[in-house]
Order: sequence, then C-alpha cells, then structure tokens
Amino acid sequence: MKLLETIRNTAVTLPETLAYISPSEEITYGELWRKSEQIAAYLLKQNNERHLPVLVYGHMDASMITSFLGCVKAGLPYIPVDTSIPIERVIKIINSSQAGMVINASRQEMVMDNPTVSVVNYDKIMENQVTEVPIDPSNWVYGEENFYIIYTSGSTGNPKGVQISAKNLQSFVDWMVKDFPITGNLRFLNQAPYSFDLSVMDLYPALATGGTIFAITKEMIERPKLLFEALEKSKTQVWTSTPSFVQMCLMDPTFTQELLPELSVFLFCGEILPVAICLQLIDRFPKAKIFNTYGPTEATVAVTSIEVTAEILATYQNLPIGKPKGDTRILFVDENGLAVQPGEKGEMIIVGPSVSKGYLGQQSLTEKTFFHYEGEQAYRTGDAAYINQEGLIFYKGRIDFQIKLHGYRMELEEIEYHISNSKYVKSAAVVPVYQNDKIDYLLAAIIPCNHEFEKEYQLTSAIKKELSEVIPSYMIPRKFSYYEELPMTPNGKMDRKKFREMVLQ
Repeated sequence: MKLLETIRNTAVTLPETLAYISPSEEITYGELWRKSEQIAAYLLKQNNERHLPVLVYGHMDASMITSFLGCVKAGLPYIPVDTSIPIERVIKIINSSQAGMVINASRQEMVMDNPTVSVVNYDKIMENQVTEVPIDPSNWVYGEENFYIIYTSGSTGNPKGVQISAKNLQSFVDWMVKDFPITGNLRFLNQAPYSFDLSVMDLYPALATGGTIFAITKEMIERPKLLFEALEKSKTQVWTSTPSFVQMCLMDPTFTQELLPELSVFLFCGEILPVAICLQLIDRFPKAKIFNTYGPTEATVAVTSIEVTAEILATYQNLPIGKPKGDTRILFVDENGLAVQPGEKGEMIIVGPSVSKGYLGQQSLTEKTFFHYEGEQAYRTGDAAYINQEGLIFYKGRIDFQIKLHGYRMELEEIEYHISNSKYVKSAAVVPVYQNDKIDYLLAAIIPCNHEFEKEYQLTSAIKKELSEVIPSYMIPRKFSYYEELPMTPNGKMDRKKFREMVLQ
C-alpha cells in the first residue's frame, strides 16, 4: 500500500525525525516502524484469521499509532476505541465486530466480566517480541481490504462499524496531500480521540508527509491551563479540530499568532463552521489559511472543502462546505431519488473511491444506505444540501434524527433508547437545541416512573449515572425536563414537531 510504503521510506531515510509527541512520550519514525513491526510479528504468530479485526484500546499515546500500523502490516484491520468509552459499549463493539483480539495500549486495566476475546497488553508484546526480519509487505492490508473500522452511534442502541478500506484511506490521503498546504515535514495538532474519525485528518496526512503529530489529551482539554502550556510548546503548524474546540480556545485572549507563531493552516470538520469563528481567527492568526471541510465517516472523513477567505466571509452569512474532491461526485436528490435543480435542497449522495463498503456484519443496514452508481460505490448521507451556480455546496442539516454535536455524530434514537431503559423512566424523547443555526446542546424530555426522589435534580443525577455506564459522556443530554405526558401522532409515534414547540417555549 502506497501510504505504508511512504511511512517506511521516511523511517529509512529520516529515522530520527519525530513522528509523534504526547505528554508522556515521543517516538521517531525509526522507532514507530520498528515497534509496529514487532506488533505485526506478534499478531502473525497468533495465526489470526486474515481480515479479523483487532480492537486497540487507549488514549492519545504513541502505542496506539504503533498498534494501528502493526495491525495493518499483519493484514488485520484495527478498531480504535478510546478509554473514555464505557466498558459495556466496548463489549458491544467486541461482540458486534467479532474481533480476534484486543490490544490494551492504555496504562489502565481493562475490566471485563467473562471476556469473549483475548486481551494482551501492549507493553507485554514489546517485552517479549523481538523481530529482526522485516514483515513481508505481501502481508499488508491492501486494496478493498479493511484498514480500520470506526464505530458510530446506531439507532437501536447498538453501535455501527463503518469499514474503511486501504483504497478508501488512500483516496482521502492523496486528496489531503494534493489539495491542502500541509506538506513539508510540518507539525500537526491531534485533538480528536482515535475512536472519532476526525483524528484521521491529522494522523495519516501527517505520516504521509513526514510530519509530526502533537497529541492533545482529554486531561488538557479539561484543564485549559495545561492545554495552553502545551500549545505554547507544540510548534503547531497545522491545526485540525472541530469548530467547537477552537471556539473554546478563542475564549482565551492569549490564543493568538503569538502563542502559535508557526501556525499556517486551520482544518475544520465535524460540524458547522460559523462565520464568527472565522472572523476571529483571521484577526488573531493573520498568517494562517482556514479550510472548511465536510464528510461523513462512511466516506472517509471528508469529501468537500473550501478555503475561507475574506471574500467568502463577505459574501455568505452561512459558509459553504465547498466543492467535492477530484475523484468524487455529489448528487442531490429529492425524496423520490430524482435529481433536483441547482439551488434546490436535496439529499446528498456521495459517489467515489473513498465511500465505505458498508457496516461490518450489518447487511440490511448497509443495503439501506449504500449502493452502486455507474460502477462506483455510493452512500446516501441523510444530509440535506444544495449547490449554487458557482458549484459551491451548502449544508442544510439532517433529513432524519441523526445529528452532530461538538463534532460527534450520534443518533437521537440511540440516546432515547438508553434513557428509556432507565428504571426511573417510562418514556423519553431527545431534541437538539439550536443557537445561531448550530446545535448548542441536547434536551431530554422524560415521563418519569414513580421514584423516591424529592427533587428533580436528584432524579436527573440518578438517570445520568445510569447513562454514564452505557454511552459516552458526549451523548448524555445537558438538560432534563419532566412531564406527565408527551404529544403523540395518530400512528402512535411521538409528535416531534409538537414536542419541540412544547419544550422550547
């Protein structure tokens, strides 16, 4: 695979170049390649069935990157899972994916009752595994074989595994390297955990260009003082994040070009990019270019882009998501699947080589959203948008109940499913609350069961405690309201339009 060959060439020609920096360690390209060879050699000795995924568990450490590369060198796709994911959800992912093994690349114990798969600690592999013979590239993942599988929110309470092949990833990386000013051994900020596909936007373009990844941990994000101390030392040149994360940084007046004098590129993905944020960035980082991108996990991170210039900001109140990458087409269709005219809103259909083959082990779900179009793989995004006369695309929200909040994509139905399973809840509904055309937070409206709590806040705490054991914290609604009944449609479903009017009065 071209990507792996490129990383190997850097490891051979520039072995002392730093590949990855985290608060706890640094690793060079030479070390990264050697240690990933050890991981691959270990996995090959286990006689794992080719294509059977390996779950890699950890948080923003070089050991995760080493494990990822080791897996794909051994012909095995990896499933990145962050330590912030509740263990019950991790078990669901293991069972759903039929993972052949778990590599614990974290510094904490994985506690699972009656695990159905073997768990090996990364450090144990490093201690006991020495390989002098390079892994034969014929073992590497290639072509249509899965490179990684990322699990996203699913409407039935079960996460969905999006399969990204070596071909999918190569299409994405080639586009990033060709169309963005990110080449030349630059330093990339890595803000997103690896279980979130935004991380791919900095991870592999950095490794494909001999760059260095500077990792931001959950602890830094929770403690701004630590974050800004790290940023000052980071020498970041390429900033990749959600708009929400940079918005948080902009709240500090020291977040300027003086703090990050070498910063030259902002790359945004994962949610709507507001004009106000771009105006602040242009003011504070006059040397940097700003790019707005769009794409679902199912099409490998992003498929459209636009440079946000002063002219663009002066022209549009709501920013376009740009134009498709060169090897990709985007169609706009109505509810009957017929093409709409330019300027008319329709569902976006993505067609091209970065579109996933579908959801792992979920054929019926795959057939609902993936299909072949004129010989290429296509994906029904569920996103509404229109294209103007200049060929620029404008995102207009979801056409179903799937949303993005702070860059995380989630199904409202999944959150409702878990809330409704609480022993304190009869039924529940979740609605996004918008501010300036952007989702600000989630509101849960609940019909409670009889309970022993005197105050609503006590009930809310009890429900949140239950939720924290089954879904990630970013999926837990910020606010909870309680009602005696919720409005229903004649066919017995909740009337979301009436409900929204009721709770947002």
